[in-house]
Amino acid sequence: MILFLGIVLAALLFLGTPVFVGLSFAAFLAFALFSDATLTVSAQRMFAGIDKFSLLAIPFFILGANVMKTGGIAERILHFALTLIGSVRGGMAYSTQLSSMFFGAISGSSPATVVAIGNLMYPSLIEKKYGDRFSIGLITASGSVALLIPPSISAIVYAAVTGASVGALFMAGLGAGIVYGLAYIVYIYFHVRKTNVPTEERSSLKDILISARRAGWALGIPVIIIGGIYTGIFTPTESAAVAAVYAIIIALFVYKEMSFKDLYKITIDSAVSTSQIMLLLAGASIFGYILTMGQAPQALASLIGGDVSPIMFLLYVNIILLIAGMFIDGSSAIIIMAPLLYPISTSLGIDPIHFGVIMVANASIGMFTPPFGLNLFVAQSQTRLPLTSVMRGVIPFVFISIIALLLITYIAQISLLLPDLVYGR
Repeated sequence: MILFLGIVLAALLFLGTPVFVGLSFAAFLAFALFSDATLTVSAQRMFAGIDKFSLLAIPFFILGANVMKTGGIAERILHFALTLIGSVRGGMAYSTQLSSMFFGAISGSSPATVVAIGNLMYPSLIEKKYGDRFSIGLITASGSVALLIPPSISAIVYAAVTGASVGALFMAGLGAGIVYGLAYIVYIYFHVRKTNVPTEERSSLKDILISARRAGWALGIPVIIIGGIYTGIFTPTESAAVAAVYAIIIALFVYKEMSFKDLYKITIDSAVSTSQIMLLLAGASIFGYILTMGQAPQALASLIGGDVSPIMFLLYVNIILLIAGMFIDGSSAIIIMAPLLYPISTSLGIDPIHFGVIMVANASIGMFTPPFGLNLFVAQSQTRLPLTSVMRGVIPFVFISIIALLLITYIAQISLLLPDLVYGR
């Protein structure tokens, strides 16, 4: 049954079928041919896959990200970062990286980060002689950090599939996201000195204060999300709703860069994006049920080797997920692979939160890994560069990301320090 399931799914994906259709149809066909249960059970399993409180965070974070992109919030964050460190050699590149991390921390969406930061920064990076290849690579790769920095939609997807704590995953992702950001910053440091990028004029104290005042309301969003979760004022799901409402109020009534007509369109777009994720999760639920029923995790464990060490298992996981990320988006890879790999990881004594961060980190790299990383196409559509130029630009960042991934994989406290402190695990 598992072999049949895999062949059907691979064939459908190869033919260009949407991932949701591939997951659902392959699982439904295997269920009909190899199970004695009534087909209504498959529908029940699909509904159960999305009937979870934690998933309510997804539509709110998507809505909040779209509001922030349209309502002038991203622009103010970026300008504030530029006034702080723009005068340092490579300051514009540092600002791009830090702004991507900051915007990721208030949107949870990697493509949204690429669009928001790319539209603002790519022309400036080219103007300041950073070069096409480095500029597009930086923007495309930096946006991937949004998958790790909380709130993270990929972390919510992993929690929905495995039952892990969303709050603990958010705290773990913060530490891992900082490591990713620092790895990129180190690369930027050496690159700008090698290419002799010129420095900019230093911002005056008055400019910094003016920029801080303009960005003050925008800077309150991560405080609400992270501070609210950290202090226990509200859950991650509740923080998503509060942040979305806060962003709407700021964009409509404080910055006044978004109209009610814009809000209506944003709401429709957010609903469409949410439905796509929910359909994926529904398909993943029945797919995972078939895998469990067919004892696929046990079969995979036997294939890998019964006496495999946690170190080697995590290496295998990284290789599998990095390859998967070249062809499908991160959330889909997590949805497909987590039901198989999660039971093996727990049997080896690997912390579920640490394992979740590893999976999300792989999904982050997959977002910009050639040939089919989603951010490659998002960046190409924004800059109108040839896709091959975008791919060449991200190659150095792929290698830097793999180094950061290995650190996250084998130094568990990078991920677990904050969850242990916050939740007393």
